[in-house]
Amino acid sequence: MLYARSRQVPAALAAALIGASAVWALARDGGATPGDPRPAVLALTVAAAAASTGLGGQDLALDRTAAVRWWTRRTAHVLLAGATACALLLGSRAMGEEPAATAFVVRDGAGLMGLAALGAAVCGAAYAWTLPVGWLALSLFSPPLTGVPMQVVTWMLQPAGTAAGTWTALTVTVAGTAAYAVAGPRR
Repeated sequence: MLYARSRQVPAALAAALIGASAVWALARDGGATPGDPRPAVLALTVAAAAASTGLGGQDLALDRTAAVRWWTRRTAHVLLAGATACALLLGSRAMGEEPAATAFVVRDGAGLMGLAALGAAVCGAAYAWTLPVGWLALSLFSPPLTGVPMQVVTWMLQPAGTAAGTWTALTVTVAGTAAYAVAGPRR
């Protein structure tokens, strides 16, 4: 409990829930067509950005000198945050909404939390949100080109069966989680 509170988990969970609710309320009234991946990706990005604030503790020196295995806690933190983001989105099915396919949500949720973890390792926990939000902006506003390089850039919006999207998400998940687990957040 102390670890969860020190990592602002309750506040991040509340922000993710409010953000996902706001996205779905706006998507319902907006021009989102059925099967449009943008609301689901935006909700997952909000959840990843909210969770990214807790990827660093109050005292980074204490995190680095404590007599516990931080890499296991860091790995578990990233994986649980990604699972929670996916559960929030998939939980909207109970309310009658059909956000996106389960494979799509899991792939994007894992990839976005990997980006947030990489952001914490590279930029620090305060700015860890910049990688998921930045890549989302790049995906949303990139020109509609075809080919594997554009599928890699727009992996968040690709259908669940797209190989380039799946491999890109897997790569950023593994690389981001490993970098954060080993190095921890940047000072």
